Amino acid sequence: MQFSALILRLLCFRVWNTADLDYFGSRSQKTMKKLFILPVLLLFLLAGCKKKVDQIQQDLVIQAMTNGTWAITKFTLNGTTITSDFSGYSFKYYSNKTVDAVRNSSVEKTGTWDGNANTMTTSASFSNAVYPLNLINGNWHIDNNSWTFVEASQTVGNETKTMRLDKQ
Repeated sequence: MQFSALILRLLCFRVWNTADLDYFGSRSQKTMKKLFILPVLLLFLLAGCKKKVDQIQQDLVIQAMTNGTWAITKFTLNGTTITSDFSGYSFKYYSNKTVDAVRNSSVEKTGTWDGNANTMTTSASFSNAVYPLNLINGNWHIDNNSWTFVEASQTVGNETKTMRLDKQ
């Protein structure tokens, strides 16, 4: 990002400090072309920076989720706490976007997951899952998070769920 800012300053300095004045003291066509190219170049630089920032954020999401195992430490369904239904479960996330639901040291089900730092969302899908794993399926909004916990909520129709995952 600092390198791009430096390049932009140098370009602006060069465009505005050229000796491309014509006989009447106005800017020549050559300078006007530079003035047209500058915003286009700036657009590409900024777009490139945004893509890089997005990629870094995505890499951080994957790093945070795949480093260690996670457990559900709070789960509510329509305001009723049902955390104990997830007792004995832990979740191991992988960089290939799969997740293992481990119960009592044995993989009970493998599913898929995804996370998006820009939209603050995550999703999980355990095909043909039974209760309580089927409650985790779907898209979740991340309400609060750090390197060691995630608090998320999901509303589908008149059903509202909240979940807290803590790194073990």
